[in-house]
Amino acid sequence: MAVQYCIEPVVMQGVALGSSMDLNSDVGESFGQWEIGADAQVIPLVTSVNIACGWHAGDPTVMRTTVELARQHGVAVGAHPGYPDLQGFGRRAMALSPDEITDGTLYQIGALAAFTRAAGVLLMHVKPHGAVYNLAAKDERVASAIARAVRAFDPDLVLVGLSNSALTAAGEQAGLRVAHEGFIDRRYEPNGMLRARQAEGALLDQVSAVEQALGLAQRGGVRTADGGWLAVRADTLCIHGDSPEAAQLAQAVRAAFDAAGIVIAPFRQAT
Repeated sequence: MAVQYCIEPVVMQGVALGSSMDLNSDVGESFGQWEIGADAQVIPLVTSVNIACGWHAGDPTVMRTTVELARQHGVAVGAHPGYPDLQGFGRRAMALSPDEITDGTLYQIGALAAFTRAAGVLLMHVKPHGAVYNLAAKDERVASAIARAVRAFDPDLVLVGLSNSALTAAGEQAGLRVAHEGFIDRRYEPNGMLRARQAEGALLDQVSAVEQALGLAQRGGVRTADGGWLAVRADTLCIHGDSPEAAQLAQAVRAAFDAAGIVIAPFRQAT
């Protein structure tokens, strides 16, 4: 029997929420002979992708083939820079200085841009990965270091960060367009941060994830770990590409959005 989701339209402050939404996924995270994620299945189902740049995951061949997959399916391409931590998949904290973070971010954007240029694909955005993303959400120095790198490379790039975080604020202060990101498959804490992956209940099952996606798109918020309601601005919603169920989740979200009349489209108008 098909699962039924709450899809009634909701109007907040006179504006119908959820008329259009971008779905993004972190992809290109395989390395050499090790395959991570199902990029060939996920990429056609989303509207934006964040491609690993070789530090936390990915390698030159994976970068090239992932850019080509995105080009074939007309999906917006962004860089996904992380810590230089292949062994830990970029999810371990590292004591890098702001200058090191700026330089490393710039280096990784440039690496991916070489492949987008060769493929005739426009690089649209930058979304940090893992531990550095989480740190930038609350540490102004790290957030500013990332924003400086993005602006130095191309001030027309969109900086993607956790909704209403230090990273989106730093992007705006740097004069960048920003996209506030919501998470479909992660539990939120009452303060707006994501629940740590090692904590109980941090990862949502498919039914809960689809309901959270609808809540973000239609009502502009989520239920937090303590049962409260948190307003969350979401210009784009993330589906983690390294999850074994990523393609099935993307299909379920698209089906629920179609039923709700929510158009799936890239966040080209992010401000």
